[in-house]
Amino acid sequence: MTPPRIAIGGFMHETNTFAPSKAGLQAFVEGGGFPAMSEGPAMIEALRNVNMGTCGFVEEAERRGWELVPTMWCHASPSAHVTEEAFETVAGKIVAAIEAAGQLDGVYLDLHGAMVAEHADDGEGEIIARVRAVVGPDVPIVASLDLHANVSPRMVAEASALVAYRTYPHVDMAETGRRAAVHLARLVGGAAEFKAFRQIPFLIPIAWQCTDMEPAGSIYALVARLEDGPVTSTSFLCGFPAADFADCGPSVVGYGATQEAADAAADAIVEAVFAARNAFAGKAFDPLDGVREAMRLADGATKPVVISDTQDNPGAGGDSDTTGMLRALVEAGATRAAIGVIVDPAAARTVHEAGVGATVKLSLGGKSNIPGDAPFEGEFEIVSLSDGHLVADGPFYGGARMRLGPSACLRIGGVQVVLGSRKAQMADQEMYRFVGIEPKDQAILVNKSSVHFRADFAPIAETILVCTAPGPMPLDPASLPFTKLRPGVALSPAA
Repeated sequence: MTPPRIAIGGFMHETNTFAPSKAGLQAFVEGGGFPAMSEGPAMIEALRNVNMGTCGFVEEAERRGWELVPTMWCHASPSAHVTEEAFETVAGKIVAAIEAAGQLDGVYLDLHGAMVAEHADDGEGEIIARVRAVVGPDVPIVASLDLHANVSPRMVAEASALVAYRTYPHVDMAETGRRAAVHLARLVGGAAEFKAFRQIPFLIPIAWQCTDMEPAGSIYALVARLEDGPVTSTSFLCGFPAADFADCGPSVVGYGATQEAADAAADAIVEAVFAARNAFAGKAFDPLDGVREAMRLADGATKPVVISDTQDNPGAGGDSDTTGMLRALVEAGATRAAIGVIVDPAAARTVHEAGVGATVKLSLGGKSNIPGDAPFEGEFEIVSLSDGHLVADGPFYGGARMRLGPSACLRIGGVQVVLGSRKAQMADQEMYRFVGIEPKDQAILVNKSSVHFRADFAPIAETILVCTAPGPMPLDPASLPFTKLRPGVALSPAA
């Protein structure tokens, strides 16, 4: 029997339409903390043993003996809109390669689900529709999606199935790719399937979407339990609440052997989300209050107190260069404290020219013109230098090979700073160690991340605090100036 021929491709970007910087083609070429852009067979090798959907899909496909037709895969750090040039270049190559592949039995797409391009608000809907136009109505298309996907009716209509992550931090990205392959196998085998799609009319702050906390933990346990018998796949997507387009927000997608089964599963998840809507909340501190609380808790603690600098999360569109938390650490007189990654390529060049041991006066960070933020003016000791190459082998990045560009460890008072030239979310302990900082030895760690850091840092943390220094990803979506949301969508889950 001839094995199925399956085309695979990936184009991943989470778009914060309110962020300061757009994602051009070079951002996808570099990879944004994950593997760099790759094409053809090199794409498969680049993603082996990496926590990404394509990795899990390929492992399952190879186990089943499928013939894979790799097209292109790329990822860029979350930011503002994907430029038209970048979108058309990448989407064009993926679609052209699928068209050139000839007869196919299926297509797998590794997507995020919250991409907004300069000329296309529904980036993934556009990509899936273009692939559908090439392969025709009968070839199954299955896409894996981020838990933060903003799913549109067009995405559901054009794809045969959408399969989403179930953890945040996303430690199951590769596993989701494997589940997508299992689902595609069912469709390639000719199984009939019915769809159910529900959009939820309120936005959920990303810091409170964490599946290690309630209510998300219980909701995702329900999602997994419902996938049984005639219910072939269930996904609850919390949505990315900083994308100004009509379909921003949480959603539920269900698939089943009957329409009744798909509808019942989707409705059960929606009911659970509505029942828990007031529990999507938590405590956040102003920067100085948060640092002082961390210092109090650290006194006598045996593990670091970890602070989330949530509003400058480069995993949600921030440039990783705001200085509010650094300012608070210095003002409070914190000691045995470290913060990272502050991205400032010009400062990194200056530091590398000066060398280890020198003291340099810097105007550090604060280049994104965020209201309430500014460069930090001060004298820093240069403790160490790095070329920015590291392997982030914690549970979130899962072995990703990072290239942060010229980097350094700086010291000002009792505070050490991880300085980098390219942004990546501080979600792995190696992102401190590569410049000589041992995170376990610190009293306070300030991570530019909202939730993903918890996967690698919660096991070493005395406790975790959330702080709201000025940044482009407000903790409260209600503070964002939306203009395109569909009518009836509340900017907060609070009933």
